[in-house]
Amino acid sequence: MIHLSCNSGRRGLMAFAMCLLIGHEQPQAQTPAKAPQKGQVQIQDAWARPTVPGQTVGGGYFRIDGGPTADRLTAASTDIAQVVELHTMRMDGDVMRMRQLDSVDVPANQSVEFKPGGMHVMLIGLKTPLKVGNSFPITLRFEKAGPVSVNVRVLPAPPAAEHKH
Repeated sequence: MIHLSCNSGRRGLMAFAMCLLIGHEQPQAQTPAKAPQKGQVQIQDAWARPTVPGQTVGGGYFRIDGGPTADRLTAASTDIAQVVELHTMRMDGDVMRMRQLDSVDVPANQSVEFKPGGMHVMLIGLKTPLKVGNSFPITLRFEKAGPVSVNVRVLPAPPAAEHKH
């Protein structure tokens, strides 16, 4: 477990936590996995929110489309962060609960969503800010499919929920 001890780290973590709560719609950005083996998992719609000045953590979102055989996501890595963790987030009344996951099951022929307000990859110790229009590679490691690399696009945070009449 990583503990952030400086104030700017705590502000960054809080800013990231607030970003998770702001919107629950995922922008549609087509970013298929690079050279997966036929019949293996596919990664779709990989994106991340931009970070604010001083923010040292960020989140990544995507959809995993399972192949004909069940698999398990066990880890993720990228050169733009010191650590990448698999996380889940949920609200417990007014309290946001976030916890690290050891792995995520990917059932055969089903999709698993990493999205705001739910599962995500947490990018800890960002080496560079995430700016709209930029992109970065991330490698997801699966028990059976092995490493799958995908390009993550930094997209604007979804707007606050609008009233619909």
